[in-house]
Amino acid sequence: MEQQPPGTDASRRPIKARGNAIIQRIAAALARTPLTPNAISVLSMVFAAAGAAALLWLPDWGAWLCALGIQLRLLCNLFDGMVAVEGGKSTPAGALYNEVPDRVADSVLLVALGHAAGLPWAGWLAALFAAATAYVRTLGGALGQAQDFRGPMAKQHRMAVMTAACVLAPAEALATGTGYALPVAVLAIAAGALLTCYTRLRAIAARLEHAP
Repeated sequence: MEQQPPGTDASRRPIKARGNAIIQRIAAALARTPLTPNAISVLSMVFAAAGAAALLWLPDWGAWLCALGIQLRLLCNLFDGMVAVEGGKSTPAGALYNEVPDRVADSVLLVALGHAAGLPWAGWLAALFAAATAYVRTLGGALGQAQDFRGPMAKQHRMAVMTAACVLAPAEALATGTGYALPVAVLAIAAGALLTCYTRLRAIAARLEHAP
């Protein structure tokens, strides 16, 4: 399990980039604008939807636009929390905005990946198992445990695999005329997310068994 630095919120995903000086300056600048952390969370869904649309409807280079959309989505996921916590702009509904847009963005991107790969069923499975990983994580929190962000296919891992596949797919098609990158990615994400559900459930069960 990824460990949180001392004194941090155990329900918050550990992200090393939060300690980056440039990232901190950008977050501080955003906190000084009228933009709210909840609006940044909603914006993450917009970038995800735009990336998914590019992957599905723009031939060839649309996959590169999808990779860009994924990274912009992840930046929103980073900055919404930093603006809320470090910027002091958290709201009572912030927890909802932190979770729900993530689930929507994941589903939109993974379903689009499955369709683009010619394996729609795998995209839907990947989306289902991705949502299940979050459910298991929050279930652990509801049982009084620190939320478990372990992989092997947590959100950042899913998006890294999909980004790599989207970057490679056009180059693969141009160089060899084949199209393996997207199918391999969606199958790996689906299988890895299912395994992540198992590893998190096993860890929750072990902590419950050994609880005083």
